[in-house]
Amino acid sequence: MYKRIRDLREDHDLTQKQIAKILNCSQQVYSNYELGQRDIPTDVLIALSKYYKVSTDYILGLSDNHKK
Repeated sequence: MYKRIRDLREDHDLTQKQIAKILNCSQQVYSNYELGQRDIPTDVLIALSKYYKVSTDYILGLSDNHKK
């Protein structure tokens, strides 16, 4: 899951700081999500899913299907 959120961010040419601003958290907190040092809260998972237009199952690694 952590690699997927990094890959999604990089595929959209965004920085950690830009995504952190969208999620209303600090860049350090978001970095911890990508590194797997902090669990991703459900509300953040949903926000990422909506922003990238992918399913939460895709982010969680339960599906390889990008589409919602």
